[in-house]
Amino acid sequence: MPSWTDTVRFAFQPVVNLTTGGVAALEILARPEAGDILAQARRDPELDGRLAALAIRSAAHKETLLPLHVNVFAGTLADLGGLAALREAVREAERLPWEVTIDIGPPYTHVPQHALLEAVTALRREGFRICADGVGDGDVPLRLLTDLAPELMKLDVSLLTRPAAVRAMRTLCEQLGALLSVEGVETESQCAAAVSAGAQLAQGELFAPPARLPAADVYVPALSPGVASMQRSGPSVRQFVRPAALLPATASAGRVRALLTGSPDVSGVLLVDPSGIPVRSVHRSRFLLSLSGRYGHALYSDRPAAKLGDPPRTVGVDATAWEVLDVVADGERDRTSDDVAVVDRYGRCVGVVRLADLVRALAESRVEEAAGLNPLTRLPGSDAITGEVDRRIADGRMFALTWLDVDHFKQVNDGAGFAAGDELIRAVGRALQHAASGATHVGHIGGDDFLVLADPDTLDPLATSVLDTPWSAGGRTVTLSLATVLCAPGSVTDHRQAAACLAPLKQAAKALNGASWVLGRAGLPGHEIRRGSGAAPAQPSGQTLTG
Repeated sequence: MPSWTDTVRFAFQPVVNLTTGGVAALEILARPEAGDILAQARRDPELDGRLAALAIRSAAHKETLLPLHVNVFAGTLADLGGLAALREAVREAERLPWEVTIDIGPPYTHVPQHALLEAVTALRREGFRICADGVGDGDVPLRLLTDLAPELMKLDVSLLTRPAAVRAMRTLCEQLGALLSVEGVETESQCAAAVSAGAQLAQGELFAPPARLPAADVYVPALSPGVASMQRSGPSVRQFVRPAALLPATASAGRVRALLTGSPDVSGVLLVDPSGIPVRSVHRSRFLLSLSGRYGHALYSDRPAAKLGDPPRTVGVDATAWEVLDVVADGERDRTSDDVAVVDRYGRCVGVVRLADLVRALAESRVEEAAGLNPLTRLPGSDAITGEVDRRIADGRMFALTWLDVDHFKQVNDGAGFAAGDELIRAVGRALQHAASGATHVGHIGGDDFLVLADPDTLDPLATSVLDTPWSAGGRTVTLSLATVLCAPGSVTDHRQAAACLAPLKQAAKALNGASWVLGRAGLPGHEIRRGSGAAPAQPSGQTLTG
């Protein structure tokens, strides 16, 4: 009598890294040839658990080295807890648990949440990774999503038409330390929207359709994440993680050689202890060169590969690209091409990064950044500031947006000359940069106009620094005007609205005599004169604005 397993085949769909353009993992999808076994699995946890185990065995037959994503219904985890059949299949396939991500899918209705969270804790303790699947197209409660604390969150592509929802999910991912992926991407415009939304991963027909054999090549449009997506300290290493080729620390040189010769795209192998912690790093070229000598194969084939490896170079998952470059620069010069292992908080390897990926991305970001700099002050223009304003609005952070300019600047240029005017502008820019602290962003938006984005409690020191400085150009005394709008969470929807709130404050500041500073609050009438004719008494020393 035919078994239900005879009617199920499995297809593989790549999960693509949007930064490197490489395949980060493979999702294994059940494809029944007859009947609706997936609907049965939704109602039958035992069947769903066996399907997940069968998916792992199917991948083992394809001999893929890529990390795997396996789909399991939330109800299955709550009922079965540890997924014994899946764990056994992983062991039989000689895969490590942290090479397998459990994609937990809806429905969540009527699923005992406490039992689900206990099961997730048990799987995570063994090293399995957790993904919240179908977010935006399922019924996952937001509180449960937070309690799950997944390593990866997969958004349905339909959410891309709702930017506010995507920004909220991206913020949640940042708080949880999770990666963001978009599934179901079919067009280049959807791919561009996913990149713009801050997603690190994606999958869909655009890149490669599900296929019986793991895809060797995928299509990724030529996209640049832009300067706006780069953190001030550099892009996160998470954007560049590639799958790692892992073998036990006891693996023989012959086994490593077989892996390398059978997988030409693998640049090196990491030897890990039973906990998944890298202990030795085997570089492809140096290893194969050692075995290619006259007696190399005879000498090393059956000996531990660790003898031909080097101490691994590692960085944490929260590192930036610049920190990776520091690790490479501090090491031996002949190891600059070695992969750098990325490890989680337990020291377990989650992937590798390649120097070439980092250098290319950082070079591109510097070119884009340079193109956006004002040629006179070398400060970023308005796009960089307004982009950061929108991010703070999305994050629900209070901020202060300040406009600054030189009073009667045309008269300065006419009386002192353009060279003196240019030098004054450069000096003001340098003073603003010097006074900036922490998360303060300074931009030169043209002519004598500057924008400063800062936390409210840094306003007083910055304003005092630039307003109390005696300014002159060509022997002529010069004063500055400042206008600040405080934006509390929910008071503005985007940078355009913040700028609209700032406009009347600029006019009020310019109407005052001498160095002036006017402050208002978005959504509230009126303003406070902090400097200039009719200025309010100075605040006691040490008092700052907190909104």
